[in-house]
Amino acid sequence: MMAKKRVATDNAADAKMELANRLFFRLYQCANMLHKTGTRAVEAEGLTTQQWAVLGALSRPTVANGMSVGDLARYLMVSLQNLTGLIGRMERDGHVAVVPDERDRRSRLVTMTKSGRHVWEVLAQPKIRAYYGEVLGDFSINDVTHTLHYLLKILDNMKRLDDGAAGETAATDLE
Repeated sequence: MMAKKRVATDNAADAKMELANRLFFRLYQCANMLHKTGTRAVEAEGLTTQQWAVLGALSRPTVANGMSVGDLARYLMVSLQNLTGLIGRMERDGHVAVVPDERDRRSRLVTMTKSGRHVWEVLAQPKIRAYYGEVLGDFSINDVTHTLHYLLKILDNMKRLDDGAAGETAATDLE
């Protein structure tokens, strides 16, 4: 009887791993397609999906006075190195400005410029909404809610893994 339970458990674990492989591969494909089709949706405004994400992050009322580069990198979950290049291009294009933080002169704040706000609110938003409508057109509100719930659950678990890895690195650095 124990052998049958172990086989059933092994089969369930194998099935879960196969499904996990398919799930993560689909997430990978979705991320790539988001970049490709999302960029196409806003390219007439001179934006990429990464720039769209930066403008979206900076458009929130809670950061009306800007965000530090580090906080923005953490919020977007990107490396400082990748964000620095992206912000440089966006600054060159007039979408954002980088200014010293008055509270901490060592820190720099990224703010959306008037031109960037126009691009975001007037030019990009209608296209982004149309893009969402096309991609999620056959999703019910319940479908979107459930999808968001499970993606947030996966993201929380990934953050916990990342935090654990960062803790291990910090502990190793202390030795």
